[in-house]
Amino acid sequence: MTKKWWHDKVAYQIYPKSFYDSNGDGIGDIPGIIRKLDYLHDLGVDIIWLSPCYQSPLADQGYDISDYYAIDPRFGTMEDMDLLLAEAKKRNMYIVMDLVVNHCSDEHEWFKKACEDPEGKYGNFFYLRDKKEGELPTNWRSYFGGPVWDDLPGTNKQYLHVFHKKQPDLNWENPELREEVYKNINWWLDKGLGGFRIDAIINIKKALPLHSYEPDREDGLCSVKTMLKEAHGIGEFLGEMRDRTFKKYDAFSVGEVFDEKPEEIPDFIGEDGYFSSMFDFNETIFGASENGWYDSAPVTPDDYKKCCFDAQKRVGNIGFLSNIIENHDEPRGVSRYIPEGDCCVKSKKMLAALNFMLRGLPFIYQGQELGMENKPFTSIDEIDDINSINEYQVALDAGCTPQEALKAVSKFSRDNARTPIQWSDEANAGFTTGKPWLSVHPNYTTINVNAQMDDPDSVRSFYKELIKLRKSPEYSETVVYGTFEPAWEDQHNLMAYYRKGEKTLLVIGNYQKEPQDVTLDAPYQKVVLNNDAGLAKDGNTLHLQGYQVVILEM
Repeated sequence: MTKKWWHDKVAYQIYPKSFYDSNGDGIGDIPGIIRKLDYLHDLGVDIIWLSPCYQSPLADQGYDISDYYAIDPRFGTMEDMDLLLAEAKKRNMYIVMDLVVNHCSDEHEWFKKACEDPEGKYGNFFYLRDKKEGELPTNWRSYFGGPVWDDLPGTNKQYLHVFHKKQPDLNWENPELREEVYKNINWWLDKGLGGFRIDAIINIKKALPLHSYEPDREDGLCSVKTMLKEAHGIGEFLGEMRDRTFKKYDAFSVGEVFDEKPEEIPDFIGEDGYFSSMFDFNETIFGASENGWYDSAPVTPDDYKKCCFDAQKRVGNIGFLSNIIENHDEPRGVSRYIPEGDCCVKSKKMLAALNFMLRGLPFIYQGQELGMENKPFTSIDEIDDINSINEYQVALDAGCTPQEALKAVSKFSRDNARTPIQWSDEANAGFTTGKPWLSVHPNYTTINVNAQMDDPDSVRSFYKELIKLRKSPEYSETVVYGTFEPAWEDQHNLMAYYRKGEKTLLVIGNYQKEPQDVTLDAPYQKVVLNNDAGLAKDGNTLHLQGYQVVILEM
């Protein structure tokens, strides 16, 4: 593998709206991010991924972009963005932005021009079809529920949107559209951006000609994913985008890639892959049901282990995965992957180590380093996320009571990750002097940055130790480039694996509250990291306490 500048880095995702509010309007902003750069630098972060802060009506929290060349006034100005890039550079940090090019906003100039002249240049920037009374062009269901087709205002046509109706899909089959996309990417890279996280990119290739499929619910529609399974040839688009943009700048790119086939992995993240890396979503999609969130299965410790191990084995040494516990589209990982009732400082540290030491690039989502948890919702009226509101209705339609529907939605709602960062025990968790756009988690008085910064036993301090380990001259080669080898795969509620390179490290986590023994093949040389006060052993047998995790040098 050719070594790249980003291989040994640690990435941190910021959801700008909820990170830090500098002006008291209740919304996080770019000046707020600049103020907190030293906090991230102290943690050991190198790459900062910003969720969208482009100009947007925020129908889907900024993933509906109305101007790719402008910063939304809610978040600041382009001058603020330039200052952020400059201040990050001073600290040897890289800023990565979201690249949202499967769709734009219906308030984008292109879409407005398509409405004015559907047969003209900009009509071909989208998927438009003639409207037929009582009949849709296809029976696909959008990711947010309902048909993917809506009327094109002022015309006798309909347009395709696989997400929200305010997010019309862009027609990647049109070379003129692709040129506009590449022009924009290069404009940002010329500005000094370190790269992009590529949103929903698998959706850019449709199965042509567009046609209907067997319905999979009583609404007579089928999941848009059914069409995607039949779509081939996305590599032509992605290879062209790589060559015209990222490759020229040696930029970092990480793809939001779902449902890739094993034989395609070298194409996506191999030596000359479309992207530098792609996220491992094995854990986040586990237990999902076609019926909806209400029917989803919980993730057990053994499930979590299998998901992580399967992803690691599938990719092997082909390239780098980006490993996550949570992100802006998922609930809080500690509330999802730690058995109910067992969420505590110790179990949070265990989960952190087990994920962080996997082969690949570690991504920390804002607040994850504090062990932030899912928010208790008492009413659907407290939820802002459009996807959660749709899933609540799906659960009701399936016969769930309002209480059951709310419980299901609360468990998976994207709002869990979007509650403001808990900076202190002051009002509104120190996030804003105004009224926060989304209410803070009530546990902010105990789980916050101020309480953890100088506490050597805090979750944040443990993350800091993990980052130092990844960057240490002694272990960096092993942690970054070493092979991954599972250990004791069949032992219940035990997750263990080797990282083998210049040295051999063994990561062992007792994924339960009861003590558990594990017998090593040989004595270890050194305890590199431990979330417990000590490590009890009898010869080569370790007596692990509940939720104890250790990293051993063998």
